[in-house]
Amino acid sequence: MTITLIASFNIKEGKMNQALDLLREIVPKVRETEAGCLAYIAHTVTGAKNKNTIVFYEKYKDKEAMNVHSANFPKNFEKVFPLLDGKMDLKTCVEII
Repeated sequence: MTITLIASFNIKEGKMNQALDLLREIVPKVRETEAGCLAYIAHTVTGAKNKNTIVFYEKYKDKEAMNVHSANFPKNFEKVFPLLDGKMDLKTCVEII
């Protein structure tokens, strides 16, 4: 069964360009090295109140693939963590159809 994650987080004021540069490196790396990762897409959010928000849409082949990603996540995001303003909001989703 596939697993979908929706992750959102805020970037500190003035750090968005730095965060985007890092994500432009991280996202292709995850897509290339994690075979069970079916989708890994980073988004910015429109609107002034969301100008520092990034949302990820992630889809994994199965729980094992998600566990591989979870194990790699701290290393992949080590340079992004200092740029975060608050905690990450993570939702695990199950497809209806």
